[in-house]
Amino acid sequence: MRSLFLAGAAVLLLGAAPAHRPPVDPSLAGPTPAKPTGYLAAGDIDGQAVIGPPPLPDSPQGKSDRTVYLETRGLAGSARWTQAAKDNDLWTGGALERYACALGAPIDATALPKTYRLLQRIEIDARTVGTPPKDHFNRTRPPIGDDRPICIKRESWMSTNASYPSGHAMTGWAWGLVLGELAPAKASALLEAGREIGDSRVICGVHYPSDVEAGRLLGAAMVAREHADAEFRADFAAAKAELAKARGPAAMNCS
Repeated sequence: MRSLFLAGAAVLLLGAAPAHRPPVDPSLAGPTPAKPTGYLAAGDIDGQAVIGPPPLPDSPQGKSDRTVYLETRGLAGSARWTQAAKDNDLWTGGALERYACALGAPIDATALPKTYRLLQRIEIDARTVGTPPKDHFNRTRPPIGDDRPICIKRESWMSTNASYPSGHAMTGWAWGLVLGELAPAKASALLEAGREIGDSRVICGVHYPSDVEAGRLLGAAMVAREHADAEFRADFAAAKAELAKARGPAAMNCS
């Protein structure tokens, strides 16, 4: 089955984009402390081979994708629609709060700095791994050429930043997997949060279901590959030790 990383943060993290590179969805741009880097290099995973091409528009799955897009426009104004809009901003919107509530402790640079930085580096990897298949398959997003409501403001990047795979779904599922490993007693709730981040992209109207499915598949492959990296394993161990000592606040706004 995928508002916006802050544009300034995206520039700091990724550097100036080449003239041929399409704009990046700014809602994917995370915080920018000390120029964090990911664990993986371009080419460590062949994303195109892992997920394969998106369904053709006239195929059964392609038609199903479009039907779901049309049906979910009817959710405009609902509570789930509002949540999808919050989930659009992974870092400063509502998405990260989902994981914090599932974990029972705030996830930020003050409360859990090692865990927070681990998530930052994973998100950077999601862009490193996810951008090549996005550019290669170049699938048009569902709202392009359609004036039905979507849960975020329409902006020019939607026409040039491809739909397949969903970067939000990829990051959201990867975070759920890694946090579930770090806190296995809470894995179910953390993975539920990861699933719903992807579902929000379909409800929002900015991705098709197959975009989200491909994002989750590639996110899982990415996490598996990260475990082979020594820096990732060291950061993972540090985050696990940090979480073992963490205590959640007396109350969190998780209603």
